[in-house]
Amino acid sequence: MPSIAPFSAPGRFLRGNIHTHSTRSDGKLPVEEVIRTYRNAGYDFLSVTDHFLKEFDFPVTDTRAFSDDDFTMLLGAEVHAPRTEVSDIWHLVAVGLPLDFAPTTPDEDGPALAARAKAAGAFVGIAHPGWYSLSLSDAETLVAHAHSVEIYNHTCQVMHDRGHGAYLLDGLLDKGHRLTAYACDDAHFKAVDFGGGWIELKAETNSADDILAALKAGQFYSTQGPRIDDIRIEENHLAVRCSPAARVLVTGQGYLSSHTSGTAMTRASVDLAPLKGSPWLRVIVTDDMGRNAWSNPVWR
Repeated sequence: MPSIAPFSAPGRFLRGNIHTHSTRSDGKLPVEEVIRTYRNAGYDFLSVTDHFLKEFDFPVTDTRAFSDDDFTMLLGAEVHAPRTEVSDIWHLVAVGLPLDFAPTTPDEDGPALAARAKAAGAFVGIAHPGWYSLSLSDAETLVAHAHSVEIYNHTCQVMHDRGHGAYLLDGLLDKGHRLTAYACDDAHFKAVDFGGGWIELKAETNSADDILAALKAGQFYSTQGPRIDDIRIEENHLAVRCSPAARVLVTGQGYLSSHTSGTAMTRASVDLAPLKGSPWLRVIVTDDMGRNAWSNPVWR
């Protein structure tokens, strides 16, 4: 059987982060230093997503001048509107916004703002749901307009032990909503919050247009460090090639799952019989330091 996306897609893998902040909103470092930090660390693309709020003059931070043949900037922002079941405002990452994206209007709620960002051409992510206890019922109001759930946010994990979003992603998948999953560091550079989560995205070029298209198409996986080289679904098992791993887990609908464990595994075969009834599955590769890499969901 052929590899699943993104491993079957043409192009090469690019390392990127699509959620971070500068002094344009509540980050500690100026834009130039933020970009230099990611570039020096070997990233291929970045979106500086400052908070799109009145108190910061609704910034879509203009970073176009920092793109060149080796490093690509995507315009974006973390956009907000009132209100969720338990929070005053929504938190949504919008990557690929135009510079003239209009401020949130007084009568605009989170789903309406997400719809407007998507209509403007943005990739829309449901940001750090665990950090502010976003409910499944709230998230379902977004699914027509959002592309992805933030499965891991490093700053929220470091600062609050609430960096994981799998509960929300899997709840939406169980209800038939086909969203992807991305990781980020959400670095504000006020703590040790840089570089703890990112995406590896497959694109034919490193142009902003190709990267944005690959984001929307789900041509990426997410990681805290482990590398996934290939995933293939055979008739009765799933075959994975990866950097040395301690466990490969395949999870699916409800409590359905299957896994294999070992020492420094670079190839793994996971029995899919326990997931026979699941319409979807996703793969988690864990190394001996407890760091994860996450595939996007696969619908069967």
